[in-house]
Amino acid sequence: MSNPAKAASFGPRVGLFATCLVDLFRPSIGFAAVKILEEAGCSVSVPVQTCCGQPAFNSGDRATTRDLALQAMEAFRECDYIVVPSGSCGGMMAKHYPELFAGEPKLAQKAQAFADKTHELISFLHDVLGIRQVAASFHGQVTYHDSCSGLRELGIAAQPRALLRSVQGLTLVEMDEHDVCCGFGGTFAVKYSEISGAIVAKKTDHIAKTEADLLLAGDLGCLMNMAGRLSREGRKIEVRHIAEVLAGQTDVPAIGAKPVS
Repeated sequence: MSNPAKAASFGPRVGLFATCLVDLFRPSIGFAAVKILEEAGCSVSVPVQTCCGQPAFNSGDRATTRDLALQAMEAFRECDYIVVPSGSCGGMMAKHYPELFAGEPKLAQKAQAFADKTHELISFLHDVLGIRQVAASFHGQVTYHDSCSGLRELGIAAQPRALLRSVQGLTLVEMDEHDVCCGFGGTFAVKYSEISGAIVAKKTDHIAKTEADLLLAGDLGCLMNMAGRLSREGRKIEVRHIAEVLAGQTDVPAIGAKPVS
């Protein structure tokens, strides 16, 4: 997101960590997140930020990861909460930042305090703010993919489904193996592309069998991976981040859609 969101004048101070992929490829997710949070009564800001450090962390580059973590911890210092529209980045910040500073008591304490106030977007809405109803509508069938980090590191499964069921006109159809990896896995898809391709091919078969109009998930990396495969297979299924549906912002082109000439 290129411009900081205008902060509301009430409610908890929420800093939105937009993520690299959202900033570079899908800013509409960030704007949808801001809309939902402000409607929930939060005062939202988007501090200057960069990568959460997960690619470096997964590649064993602890020095770079540490520098990125320190930058994020300082940028969001004044926020009551850090909210992330990604289970992957949220998991990195909430679960792995503290271990970067093991043996450094002051920084470890600071990292733990940061981690304790970091939440994935949907979990924050449901578990922290107690939101059970959204003022949005979508007329059609959707299916939902549970991204690995959100599910396994942060326990996100029931929350998105509860909020989706409150969307007027929406019907949720579960796919087979909805909780199985899509094959993206960040750098995994680059290092082991053939394995990744086989995994996502199985996933798109399950998606297609639901006959859903729309595929949703909470991680843009997973969504881009599945959207790419669906497009190559000629499947006519739209792909969006769950925040776009919950915010009622489905007028932008779907992920992976070809631009209108």
